[in-house]
Amino acid sequence: MKVLGIESSSLTASVALVTDDVLTGEYTINFKKTHSQTLLPMLAELGRLLELDLSSIDAIAAAGGPGSFTGLRIGAATAKGLGLALKKPLIHVPTVDALAYNLWGASGLVCPIMDARRSQVYTGLYRLENGFEVLMDQTPMDMGDLAEALNARGERVIFLGDGCPAYRETIQNRMQVPWVFAPAPVNRQRASSVAYLGILALKGEYGRARIGSAADFVPDYLRKSQAERQREALLSPEGAAGKLPGDY
Repeated sequence: MKVLGIESSSLTASVALVTDDVLTGEYTINFKKTHSQTLLPMLAELGRLLELDLSSIDAIAAAGGPGSFTGLRIGAATAKGLGLALKKPLIHVPTVDALAYNLWGASGLVCPIMDARRSQVYTGLYRLENGFEVLMDQTPMDMGDLAEALNARGERVIFLGDGCPAYRETIQNRMQVPWVFAPAPVNRQRASSVAYLGILALKGEYGRARIGSAADFVPDYLRKSQAERQREALLSPEGAAGKLPGDY
């Protein structure tokens, strides 16, 4: 079974091909370029190096959110275009699940944190020692509130994701239980985790993914975009009066 994985929910852009239990190839870039500049060239290069006939894949798995609105839209458009052209199913894999899966088998609590700005993170909580146990579903959350919730559990925590450098000071000041940051090789989103969860979904061994047609694939943003929030503010009585939130 071959599944092509696409991950574009953050600054990291990643594509991978997983064949059964083997990571056949992966291309990951964590650099300040838009995913519209990187995803298709990365896919083309991966295909060239692997001598891959795209018609031979069984499905396309894409990180389905939460994350960057622009990144998710570009990833979704890329996956949908390929799925429609190849007539292959698309597998919607929750972004935070796939990020946590990087640490499958680790002891303690696994807590992905993606920087959602405004002191918030996209997060979830997992136990992965003997399987894939979701203790808290992916959600936007204030980083300070998350630290308090983790302290209340009284267990060692492994943090990973681009929220680690962004909220390092908050973690250092607020965490009262043992904690560590995951090392660089597994600390960011990887398309290989997205693709492998896609394979498990096709096997019926992972039930949190959504398998459907390319036309039906829609990312889960979990909160409104900045443009939508600004529009609502402008349409509010305060906005109509020329005073937006934060104005004096």
